[in-house]
Amino acid sequence: MRQLFAPGADALLRLALLTAAACLAGIPVVGAGLVRSSYVTGVGVAPAQPVPFSHKHHSGELKIDCRYCHTTVETQATAGIPPTETCMTCHSQIWSGSEMLEPVRASYAKDQPLVWNRLNKLPGYVYYNHSVHVTNGIGCSTCHGSVTDMQLTYRANAFEMSFCLDCHRNPEKYVRPKDQILNMTWSPPANQATFGPELAAQYHIRGGERLTECGICHR
Repeated sequence: MRQLFAPGADALLRLALLTAAACLAGIPVVGAGLVRSSYVTGVGVAPAQPVPFSHKHHSGELKIDCRYCHTTVETQATAGIPPTETCMTCHSQIWSGSEMLEPVRASYAKDQPLVWNRLNKLPGYVYYNHSVHVTNGIGCSTCHGSVTDMQLTYRANAFEMSFCLDCHRNPEKYVRPKDQILNMTWSPPANQATFGPELAAQYHIRGGERLTECGICHR
């Protein structure tokens, strides 16, 4: 009787089955990696903006206080985006003829705000209040990274739920003195394990179950 399959067919079948199983097993791994990649999260990516604004130059080199532009960071839920008038306070005198700043001058002349591409955006079902955090020992760099080193601003963290919960469960790991809130190079001192709980008590922060209740963030 004539043989229906070649001698190596059995080996090829086993190889095909093993390859298929490996591919199926790898799909979740590849998917998890893709979800956490900068392509999806935007972390580390500086999107194009109407003006290539440099935080490194303005707040890092020139030492302009963050609150000069983000005026409501200590009083409201949003930090605030500066109006064109704020830019023109300086740039009507400095670099007043720069081609790069033409969009700023046009915005001012037409009384139309610049449209910036937003970097950090939470889902609509998540409530976040800047003022509550920065007035209670959580510094800007904890969430936004070392902005004063950013030539072009990019997202430093993905702001996944686990990121927020880690801080809400253990706020004493992240709290800092109020005079260090705007210090982008601040890092926890060697005695943070002792100093942190003292600051948390001073700010009346209660971590654990209280700060992980669903209604704290989902309202």
